[in-house]
Amino acid sequence: MEKKKLKLKKLNLVLFIFIWACIFGAMLSLYHILMWKLDGDSINDQLEEIERITEVVEVDETSNNIEIIEQKDTVDEFNPYWEFMKMNLISVDFADLKEANSDTVGWIQVNGTNINYPFVQTDNNTYYLKHSFNKSYNSAGWIFLDYRNSSNLEDRNNILYAHGRLDNTMFGSLRNTLTNGWLDNKSNYVFKTSTLKENSMWQVFSVYKIPVTSDYIKVDFKSDEEFLAFAKMLIDRSAYDFKVSVSEDDKILTLSTCYDDKYRMVLHAKLIKREKR
Repeated sequence: MEKKKLKLKKLNLVLFIFIWACIFGAMLSLYHILMWKLDGDSINDQLEEIERITEVVEVDETSNNIEIIEQKDTVDEFNPYWEFMKMNLISVDFADLKEANSDTVGWIQVNGTNINYPFVQTDNNTYYLKHSFNKSYNSAGWIFLDYRNSSNLEDRNNILYAHGRLDNTMFGSLRNTLTNGWLDNKSNYVFKTSTLKENSMWQVFSVYKIPVTSDYIKVDFKSDEEFLAFAKMLIDRSAYDFKVSVSEDDKILTLSTCYDDKYRMVLHAKLIKREKR
């Protein structure tokens, strides 16, 4: 009889612990959902304010300052390079953005996504993982340029980071670039950027999802050969053949985000047109 009572007590204790563990887990999940929602609402409020204070205009293609980046290799008939030459650059007035956040260094648009934001840069690659544009603590973070890069995107590999938010803010909509809906429209294969000194256009040449690695976020190259080997790695890795080559004179713009805990979502584009400001 005593043994049965002891077993019953142990069973009740286990059941009690299990129930409270479930309750704690549910409460923790609800807390994370609530914080994610609050962070998202804050980001949306900031985006509305950014839209209110920012003027993004298209550059008149008759401008004498526009430079077409000459292609070393023959442009493939399936390559929309010449169509991109007809597209306008964008130019952004950064006065109010710089006043709102002095770390502002540029603006980026990516066709076929929700990406149409200012980007920032500070002296490390961690601060804007947990801080938004207004510098308040926020798990959604913000789009930021690698601290090792020139703020005017003048390096061989210029890297922008942001979280892959499930609500498609920040770099969340980059997931779309792996779908047929995005890939079937060649007009999507282009980024437009504006910095304090230059307005630029970049043509996509690689897109992929990959297990977490740092091999594509290299910024220093000891030789042309090393850079060309790097570019070949990016092209070979692409989930889609864009029919675009990269030469030793090209500059790359890399967009990097989290696909999930184990994978990264990455796009690479090369500079094809620019205008000094």
